[in-house]
Amino acid sequence: MTDNLKIRQPEDPTKVNVNESWELDYWTKKFNVSPAKLKEAVKAVGPLVVRVKQYLGK
Repeated sequence: MTDNLKIRQPEDPTKVNVNESWELDYWTKKFNVSPAKLKEAVKAVGPLVVRVKQYLGK
């Protein structure tokens, strides 16, 4: 967990991290999906944003 509460985007913008609540919030808003759907996508294709985006049809 990061100590900097002012961070508004992921540390690594190429990977979806569903283990940090603030990153989960960021990515669910970015892709307009539920946390469960995002976790399903990451489980299915891994954390790379490009693959998650394709899986979600975005």
